Amino acid sequence: MALHLLKLCVGAESVDDLRIWIAQRLAAQKAAGKPPEQYHTTRMAPKRAEELLDGGSLYWVIKGNIQVRQRLLDIRRFVDGEGISRCNLILEPVLHETVWAPRRPFQGWRYLVPDDAPRDFGTLDADGDDLPPEMRRELAGLGLL
Repeated sequence: MALHLLKLCVGAESVDDLRIWIAQRLAAQKAAGKPPEQYHTTRMAPKRAEELLDGGSLYWVIKGNIQVRQRLLDIRRFVDGEGISRCNLILEPVLHETVWAPRRPFQGWRYLVPDDAPRDFGTLDADGDDLPPEMRRELAGLGLL
C-alpha cells in the first residue's frame, strides 16, 4: 500500500499560484539548457522512501487546507555546496486538486496514510466539486466538506 507525504506550501495563496510557480521553474530550467524536472528540496530524507515511491503523492497544504497533490516519482539524496545533506523529492509536474481537508501548521513534512488522504475532485460523489474556492475553504473550515 502506498504512503504519502504532507507538506505546507509556504508562500502560495492558491493552487493557481503553485501551478504558475511550477511552470516558471520548468521554463527556467529549459532555458538554461537543463532537462526540466520539478522537485522540492528538503533537509531530511524520508526513511520510508520505498513505500512512498510505490504510488505515493506529496499532498500540499495551502492556506490551512490540503488542496492539491503531486505524484512522487523519485527521492534523491545529495550533499549541497556547504556539505549539508539534503533530499530532492522529484514530483510529477501535474497537479491533482483534492477535496479540501483542514490542517494545522507544522514544520517539515508528515507521513499521510492512504485512509487519511483526501480524495481527488471528480472521483466518487460530487460533494462540492463545483463550488468556488472561497466557499470550499469556508465549508472545509467548518468541517462540512
